[in-house]
Amino acid sequence: MDIEQAQKLWQPKPGWLNTASYGLPPEPTWTAVQEAMTGWRAGSTSWEGWGESVNRARTAFAGLIGVPGADVAVGVTVSQMLAPVAAALPAGATVVVPEVEFTSNLFPWLVQEERGVTVRTVPAEGLAEAIDADTDLVAFSLVQSADGSVAAYDEIVAAARAHDALVVVDATQACGWLPFDGSRADVVVVGGYKWLMNPRGTAYAYLAPALRDRMRPDAAGWYAGRDPHASYYGPPLRLADDARRFDISPAWFSWVGAAPALEVVAEIGVPAIQAHDVALANRFLTGLGRPPGESAIVTVAVPGAEERLAAAGIRAAVRAGRVRASFHVYSTEADVDEALTALTG
Repeated sequence: MDIEQAQKLWQPKPGWLNTASYGLPPEPTWTAVQEAMTGWRAGSTSWEGWGESVNRARTAFAGLIGVPGADVAVGVTVSQMLAPVAAALPAGATVVVPEVEFTSNLFPWLVQEERGVTVRTVPAEGLAEAIDADTDLVAFSLVQSADGSVAAYDEIVAAARAHDALVVVDATQACGWLPFDGSRADVVVVGGYKWLMNPRGTAYAYLAPALRDRMRPDAAGWYAGRDPHASYYGPPLRLADDARRFDISPAWFSWVGAAPALEVVAEIGVPAIQAHDVALANRFLTGLGRPPGESAIVTVAVPGAEERLAAAGIRAAVRAGRVRASFHVYSTEADVDEALTALTG
């Protein structure tokens, strides 16, 4: 499926340039959720069918980042998925994080300081160089929420491996438009409601097997069981042998929508989406006299930008006085040009 064909699966109101806040559902996602809600309202179906969507989504996500499905846990939010990783750090461990990191990938480490974990923040552009013999774990966003900058993934991983440090990647603002090899990290966490266009309430975590052995599934419930449907009542503890032991019981309707959205992304292909998204971002930058970049998220300072965009019906974010525009598969050149007219007219 090429981009032109794929765009027929969406019905956005023109001017949506804010996927970095939330993505828009393709038609298969919208339809699946409506059908599930209708069945819920009437009590005409069993929940097990909704639950099957979780493993469809797990498999599709694993394929997007190049890891085995057995190494992927599912949950609700990025910070919730990171909590057992942070709790597994030994007292006295040192974590290195960029200075301007989204707090879902910062607070889980900071709350461990009371038991002796040290969190050291450094400039994002110097992250690889800041990893040293005292570093136990480095955590960073593959694409920064604040400005769309793309991390030097290869250099950071190489520096971490040279010092036997763990690598934790928040790919929430990358997965779905930026191809990358998730297996090179120890942990990859993704909130599904942005570039993967899932309903909110879905999150994914690749957990490398060696790291999982050091983690405790403190939130384990029936869904973390070896056979969830045989784990409803009573002892003994019988958890899954793979990453599923860190699963959280799913919010059914979010996952009903997640599976078809991920499958659409896989069918289009992330490299094709990247080419489309970045081309639109660069059209926007060029129109404002800025040099091109490599990200689907861009930020620019334009006087009165928030008011100008609002007046033109363009929906983008404003962060620290700068316009943050983000472009995805359903974005068009017309969307870009309307935004440029609003900002330069």
